[in-house]
Amino acid sequence: MKYVTVSAKIPADLKMLLDKYGVKLGPVIRRALEEEVRRRILEEAEAKARKLSIRLKHIRDEEIARLIREDRESK
Repeated sequence: MKYVTVSAKIPADLKMLLDKYGVKLGPVIRRALEEEVRRRILEEAEAKARKLSIRLKHIRDEEIARLIREDRESK
């Protein structure tokens, strides 16, 4: 896995508290960034699902069930 370095400026008081409590910045930053990316991916998926739902609204449930059945049987 290839890594890149990112940096951020934080208040000196915060840095002193992080040092005081022995907080390891790498894991905390990594976890926060991963959670933010996960949140945004979910938001994007929800937006796409809403758009798709609007486009498919006119199709009856029976038709959707038939299409799913056909797809399963073709595999």
